[in-house]
Amino acid sequence: MSQKNKSTVKKKNAVPNNKVLTDKKILDEIIRVDHAGEYGATRIYDGQIAVFGKDSKIGKTIQHMADQEQEHIEKFNELLVEKRVRPTALLPLWNIAGFALGAGTALMGEKAAMACTVAVEKVIGEHYREQQELLKDDEKELKKTIAKFEKDELEHHDIGLEHDAENAPGYKIMTKVIELGCKTAIAISKKI
Repeated sequence: MSQKNKSTVKKKNAVPNNKVLTDKKILDEIIRVDHAGEYGATRIYDGQIAVFGKDSKIGKTIQHMADQEQEHIEKFNELLVEKRVRPTALLPLWNIAGFALGAGTALMGEKAAMACTVAVEKVIGEHYREQQELLKDDEKELKKTIAKFEKDELEHHDIGLEHDAENAPGYKIMTKVIELGCKTAIAISKKI
């Protein structure tokens, strides 16, 4: 590569003060998948609240988590527009699948609903941690936002454990299946 081409490449990946830019493709995938995930989370909690009701003891706990997820989805709605990222084409699927997962686990009982929360939030917490490593100097605000949301998701994970999730019938199998489903949804939503 000629010296001229090398300097052109460096200029594309740097901003003033020698800050490194986040790859646009990676940034798009992060925002797209996080938007999809937060949308799915809101639908899971909607399904659980539809079964338990907002005024039950567990319903109030779920509503607290749902309120935080609503804050997250609103932020990613803003970021889709601000960063000019198209949302996943699979939102209609995540709408139905999220609600069905939430309602289905709630119908199995409070412990199963909390086991669902533990499984989902474990995957999302890990996912958010990995994303922070991909963001460069130009996306410090997004990195800070994702770190805050990671903290919220891990709080939800711990709430699930505090509500006896591990005593749900078939806990280990159920959580592994839900975790696998979440990881698959993440991989697909990044691209489609």
